[in-house]
Amino acid sequence: MSGMDHQGQFRRAALELGIPDDEISRFSQHLRLSIGLSGGSGGVPVGQFGGLPRLPVGMNWPSAGNSPLPFIFSVDCGALPRVDGFDLPADGTLLFFLDHEADHLDDTGRYARVVYVQDGTDTAVAESPHSEFTGKQYDVSATLLAELPPWFGTDEDEDEDEDWDDLSPFQQQLARDLERDVPHLDELCALAYGLWPGEGLASACIGGYADDEVITSIAEQTLAGLEKAGEIVIPVAKWYSHVEKESHRLTSEWMSLACFPVADEYYYGSFTIRHDDLAAARVDKALPVTKFSE
Repeated sequence: MSGMDHQGQFRRAALELGIPDDEISRFSQHLRLSIGLSGGSGGVPVGQFGGLPRLPVGMNWPSAGNSPLPFIFSVDCGALPRVDGFDLPADGTLLFFLDHEADHLDDTGRYARVVYVQDGTDTAVAESPHSEFTGKQYDVSATLLAELPPWFGTDEDEDEDEDWDDLSPFQQQLARDLERDVPHLDELCALAYGLWPGEGLASACIGGYADDEVITSIAEQTLAGLEKAGEIVIPVAKWYSHVEKESHRLTSEWMSLACFPVADEYYYGSFTIRHDDLAAARVDKALPVTKFSE
């Protein structure tokens, strides 16, 4: 699928609203498009949920020790829309496996797997490890959704003063900088969501911003590791603000590879990956996290 110039499309629409070019550029640095996968819309199929996956001939079904991992879905990378800044492989297939109950209780990542199968690989429909294992199979098509970072605070809340008091000094500074650099923030947000609203409820989302909690947890581990190695010393009273700044930095380094509800939406499965690992198709480096749905 040929790459649409989404940034160009957005810029032209914003210029027509009379918004200054440099302001559009500053806003666009934060705008990410994710790909929603939904069934039953009759669009061009880009992937498959449930059923049995096509695996390379001779490859064993992905498993943790003796327990095979349920197959959730696969996507054909070549059929997905190309999105600026989201360096999915240009072709081949990504397959996602997850045992959500085990992964939810375990942080080693062994109960989740992303498999990348390059184009030209001999594949065959895998045999199911056991009969109750196979979910109902259906095709999905792709739609684009606009995403902005969680700290943009574009919720239409009535009582903004109270919200402001809930923000940390670091978040207040980010908000002030944003107001200064992007005076037309509300119009630009509305424009982005208007251009790429997504279509109804997606079965999964590929790309976009990583989950806030996941990024915070990576930040905490990073800083704890540096402290243990004696490279930095963080006073206890300053720990939270260090984590906050590190999370903010990591938001641009990491992204969501996929997130999807599982088990009648009681759980939420996700894979988060660094931009450079995705660009090099090192999908085994994706970090799985399963949470209860709120």
